[in-house]
Amino acid sequence: MFAALKNFIAEVSGADPAARRFDEEDYRLAAVALLVHIANVDGNTDLAERRRLKTIIGERFGLDTEAAAELIAAAEQSDREAVDFYRFTSVLKRALDDDGRQKVVEMLWDIAYADGTADEFEENTIWRIAELLGVSTRDRVLLRQRVASRVPAPAPGPIEGPWSATAAAKDKA
Repeated sequence: MFAALKNFIAEVSGADPAARRFDEEDYRLAAVALLVHIANVDGNTDLAERRRLKTIIGERFGLDTEAAAELIAAAEQSDREAVDFYRFTSVLKRALDDDGRQKVVEMLWDIAYADGTADEFEENTIWRIAELLGVSTRDRVLLRQRVASRVPAPAPGPIEGPWSATAAAKDKA
């Protein structure tokens, strides 16, 4: 409670929000912890996801590189310590209106699609987080479609599977 009041006074007085320490009641920490979780949920955080995470933080929260790195480090630690998503979603529900919570879900999809596709672990995790944030299924799906439409289509490659030419050649051998 005291930390929230201190943050509010700092914002009202015009203090640089990027200069503040990120505490547990800071909605930015909660949002980035969820983004970090999505980036790590498939067991592989690739370079595209890390780059996209830094870009999102810079664009959405107006943080410089140093403050963004501090926020990411704090979010990673917070995510490691968390036992569930409620720790983060409760902060976001108190701090953000419906539009703000939808933007968080959109950022989650953005991280999920940073590597070109969203896998089933990312999809399921975003579904659970959106439910906790009170974002409707309809809005969650629309946000996913919006983000997916911005993702470039993958380059066509060889067809894999039991009906591919490679599999047919193996069967003949």
